[in-house]
Amino acid sequence: MIPRSWLFVPGSSARMMQKALGSGADALILDLEDAVAPVDKAAARETVAAFLDTAPAIPCYIRVNALSTGMTETDVAAVRGKVTGFVLPKCEGARDLDALAALTGGAPVLAIATETVRAVRALQSEDWSHPTLLGLAWGAEDLAADLGATANRGADGTYLSPFLFARDAMLYAAKAAGVTAIDAVRTDIHDAEGLLAEARAAEQVGFEGKMAIHPAQIAPIHSAFTPTPDRIDWARRVLAALQTAGGGAAQLDGQMLDNPHRIQAEKILSRGGATAGQ
Repeated sequence: MIPRSWLFVPGSSARMMQKALGSGADALILDLEDAVAPVDKAAARETVAAFLDTAPAIPCYIRVNALSTGMTETDVAAVRGKVTGFVLPKCEGARDLDALAALTGGAPVLAIATETVRAVRALQSEDWSHPTLLGLAWGAEDLAADLGATANRGADGTYLSPFLFARDAMLYAAKAAGVTAIDAVRTDIHDAEGLLAEARAAEQVGFEGKMAIHPAQIAPIHSAFTPTPDRIDWARRVLAALQTAGGGAAQLDGQMLDNPHRIQAEKILSRGGATAGQ
């Protein structure tokens, strides 16, 4: 199943990584980048490697330092062969994915693809398809710094237009590449209602999961990205109606159905862990 929740955990804290195992998250992102001070990078690599040696039951991805830092190769070497995959920050396209693949041997990658202005422009102009790419994610904090913006959200809490533009560009690039689209973190860890609304809005337009920075955010994310029983029932009935119609157009509850509805129904059942016959 595609992870709905991706929980960031500081790679410098063995205690927090151990605690994250009980968070219910679908995947952990053990962070060697922003969550770790420069003087603590070496120790964090050792801490992460020791944690991975315990064979955690949750899929674990490592957010390495950006390729431009000169630290990526050392990050990869510390955990090679122990992780599910890698998270590449400040990724600006297929050339960066090639560079990381040369270090990892082709391990799966979730690329954070909106942290620089150059990356956002590349999302519009380049094909991001790559054999190692499993998904694209986006974030607004680093992009705000690169733009020179003083805020990424307005007074009402919604993203300002340059950041919505980057989000949409990433979503289109992910769909064109045939990979998972993951929504950004919500930094206010106490606003469960706002998180749920934001996650539901992301799910409605095609995102398949969301990153988190606190265990308390996992339940709202799962609620937003898990199809409800009603939607699963609708999807089963759509497929049954189209099958009865012999593959052409069909009717259900007064609505005309055709191939786009079939695709939508199949995706709902896939995400719900269900099949038409269940």
